[in-house]
Amino acid sequence: MKKILNSADTVVTEFLTGFAAAHPDTHRVDLDHHLILRADAGQIDKVGIVSGGGSGHEPLHGGYVGPGMLDAACCGEVFTSPVPDQILAATEAVDAGKGVLHIVKNYTGDVMNFEMAAEMIEGTRVETVVVADDVAVQDSLYTTGRRGVGGTVFVEKIAGAVAEKGASLDEVTAVATDVSARVRSFGVALTSCTVPAAGKPTFDLDEGHMELGIGIHGEPGRERVPIASAHDLAAQLARPILDDADFTSDPVIVMVNGMGATPLLELYLLYGEVARYLEDHGVTIARCKVGNYITSLDMAGASLTMAPVTDELLAAWDAPSPVFH
Repeated sequence: MKKILNSADTVVTEFLTGFAAAHPDTHRVDLDHHLILRADAGQIDKVGIVSGGGSGHEPLHGGYVGPGMLDAACCGEVFTSPVPDQILAATEAVDAGKGVLHIVKNYTGDVMNFEMAAEMIEGTRVETVVVADDVAVQDSLYTTGRRGVGGTVFVEKIAGAVAEKGASLDEVTAVATDVSARVRSFGVALTSCTVPAAGKPTFDLDEGHMELGIGIHGEPGRERVPIASAHDLAAQLARPILDDADFTSDPVIVMVNGMGATPLLELYLLYGEVARYLEDHGVTIARCKVGNYITSLDMAGASLTMAPVTDELLAAWDAPSPVFH
């Protein structure tokens, strides 16, 4: 294992220490609870938005804390759910009197701990939206139902924009629920990732094969198949999404996301193939994002996320946020 760290036992604390040193004017970092917060969290007359999950998926979630997106992110240990005390502390810190929305990826530990935290909170109204956008498998090692993956970025961005404009908790929750219902994702791994505490790859994947439908923690996907060209891979990623919902009635936001170790050269190449495939299948692309938005440590691979949107949702997506590029 070759990684830049001092100790696998302190990697998240030291990541947060570095984050605090890099962003002293715009963020607060609570090292005791492993939280990243807006510097003005809890001081703005708006609905607070809290998300979080295991570390190792950066920039999700901590990188999306800022105006127009999250007010706080709870950083669990690598690939490990944050605990209720973290979530409680984050919720209390962002509460400005208008209530708080929890955005939760559909993993058993995340859902359970956010539910426990919501039950512990006194005097604050909390609503929860669970994101379950991965069409690859219905149930996995860590979920009942579909996994929450790249669609989480869409929910955080659009709900965050609506909250920033002063919408009520009911309105923000309704928008987040709508986006969560619309968005679909599918991913592929070319290599495994290596969790620092394990010191070895999470799974074996020989040079000639790729894993279709991989999870962001290295969970098995639909099938292991021979490495394909970018042209064929675009179809393998897009086809399961198009089979799952209607993407031809409304314009669509498309995200080609890197899993951590795939260069932009390859991601843009893949996006070109995806765009051609979607055009051939009657899909109108309104906006696109290409880059690393929800990663899996050092995994090589990519995921495709798509959501059909209304004019109102597209306007929220377009609303500027300094933490989303």
